[in-house]
Amino acid sequence: MPAEVSRPPPGDDNSLMQSIAARDETAFASVVQAQSTVVYRLAYRMLGDATEAEDIAQEALLRLWDLAPRWTGMGPGIAAWLHRVAVNLCLDRLRRRKFGSDGDVPERADESPGADEMMDEVHRRNATIAAIGALSERHRAAIVLTYYEELSNTAAADALRMNVKAFESLLLRARRALRDMLEDRKLLSGETL
Repeated sequence: MPAEVSRPPPGDDNSLMQSIAARDETAFASVVQAQSTVVYRLAYRMLGDATEAEDIAQEALLRLWDLAPRWTGMGPGIAAWLHRVAVNLCLDRLRRRKFGSDGDVPERADESPGADEMMDEVHRRNATIAAIGALSERHRAAIVLTYYEELSNTAAADALRMNVKAFESLLLRARRALRDMLEDRKLLSGETL
């Protein structure tokens, strides 16, 4: 049985990472418990696929375990580091999808109600998710990190390895692109994002 490692105070990422670097499975389990759902949710929103999202979450957490001995404590913390890793893994998967196909991706069957029916909230949410999925990878990441993961501009910029001003510009362009798509699909009429 491994030697007892003293528990770091809550919120002390550097002490927690030192424990993980010493291969304290309990410390790692606490990070997994605290962060796995967040990382999964981010990956699912980026990729739209539950299986791939699980793979991303596991891979990000495994990288944390593997890289713990090299943790410098100079970064923004465990949660931000995991966001950055998850976003990068998602972007890699999205790029592979784009270049890994021989032909066009088949169109999905339109599950929306008829034009004469009232659009309900479920349809609008699904259409919004599809529109987010049609955004460029960087625009999608900016929208997901800001509006779904509710990260501050500073934290989202860090996850994408950008300065805050560049991220704010990216987010503005992403919101315009999303708004234009939703207007084209007649889901918005003069509303602002």
